[in-house]
Amino acid sequence: MQGLLKISRIIDAINGQIGKKVAWLILLAVIVATVNAIIRKVFNVSSNAWLELQWMLFGAVFLLCASWTLQVKEHIRIDIVNNLLPRRVRQWIELLGHLFFLLPLCLLMVYHSWPFFWRSYAVNEQSLSAGGLAQWPAKGLVIIGFFLLLVQGISEVIKQIAIMRGIIEDDDAAGGHAAAAEAEALRLLEQAKAQGLAS
Repeated sequence: MQGLLKISRIIDAINGQIGKKVAWLILLAVIVATVNAIIRKVFNVSSNAWLELQWMLFGAVFLLCASWTLQVKEHIRIDIVNNLLPRRVRQWIELLGHLFFLLPLCLLMVYHSWPFFWRSYAVNEQSLSAGGLAQWPAKGLVIIGFFLLLVQGISEVIKQIAIMRGIIEDDDAAGGHAAAAEAEALRLLEQAKAQGLAS
């Protein structure tokens, strides 16, 4: 199990670094959108390439940061229901959900996206809009994104089995997302400050 946990840590480190770097593309997308809007309003000039670049940057962030989002447990879960269940039941739901839903979905997406990407790349598919961008890079992002999500899913399965065996601590034992825990800590800090000022 220690060997598998080492692989899991490597996967986590790689996906974490990719996620943290790719997330900066949101700033670039905002800059592109702002400059494009200013040029359109001031000079009455528009470019389909700039519009398509915005959605490609957003698509890159969405697809390439999904594995990092899963890793830090910021993905969408039904926490209201989940938190009512015993910890062991939540752990089994997490494990079976990854094994029977996440991993097969990722495998199917990678398998079926490859020909979709390859045909587009082979003909150097371009946008249907005049002056638009090539389409194959965006289609390639689908494969890369789901592959990263697949390996992160494998990492999560390894960690969940280790948690259930008592080898590692359950960092999700409190239930809820890291952001929710962070918000609660800030709320308690503000409450403590308010009580300190009142006394």
